[in-house]
Amino acid sequence: MNRITNKFNELNEKNRIALVTYITAGDPSLEVSEDIVLQLEESGADIIELGVPFSDPMADGPAIQLASERALESGTTLRGVLNTVKNIRKTSQVPIILFGYYNPFFHYGLEKLAKDAAEAGADGILVVDLPPEEAPEFKVHTDKAGLNLVFLLAPTSTTERVELIADNASGFVYLVSVTGVTGVRPDMNYSLDDLANQIKRTTGLPVGVGFGVSSPEQVEEIAEYGDAVIVGSAIVRIIEQHGSNKDILLKELSGFIGGLSGACNKPELRQKEKAK
Repeated sequence: MNRITNKFNELNEKNRIALVTYITAGDPSLEVSEDIVLQLEESGADIIELGVPFSDPMADGPAIQLASERALESGTTLRGVLNTVKNIRKTSQVPIILFGYYNPFFHYGLEKLAKDAAEAGADGILVVDLPPEEAPEFKVHTDKAGLNLVFLLAPTSTTERVELIADNASGFVYLVSVTGVTGVRPDMNYSLDDLANQIKRTTGLPVGVGFGVSSPEQVEEIAEYGDAVIVGSAIVRIIEQHGSNKDILLKELSGFIGGLSGACNKPELRQKEKAK
């Protein structure tokens, strides 16, 4: 078991779901990204997705696309992201997932990436555009390095697709809440409980729900059936708005993450608290 599995076990005992937060590494700089990760953890984030910026993303909406552009313009590289993970590990044991696209990972070298990521202190990797049919070549190396390999499923995923993911995934499964790209959707209707339960039965893994989440009310809804809620674009927008002033940025992130974390109690725990 690595930090990801341990975190889910710890939270399950507390009747809470995990708050998974995404940022694009290098936006506005890798040095500030380190401070942001530490602030996210302090404010209540349980797992960090550290995005590796890429010039041609497919699943990311405008907010994260712009964040990747800013990160690349600031000189961010995959090697630099790995060094950032190493620096974070000097003071934090928060679970970290490298989140990115296959092209930069393949260019770096799959075996070398798995080895270097593990040595830096990463706990898992999510490759947005790597289908499970083509994952075994990479999975050999992530398994050897002790890294979780996280996969995406969508509301349209078939039973066969869920079973295929079950043969390859580890750590948790990322259930995309919509068929579309990332981005804040205040009026989302998350009717995913049946699919989430099917995924949990088939894979034996926790299920995290993401894309569009930006409010405590949405977090509470996902806590009805999910094991984690994943928030990205809303955080990236705060970084975009306040990236030029680190003190204000960290204060804004603290308040926003604290509100989301406060909504991560599972229904049974919320009922107990109301009864007090």
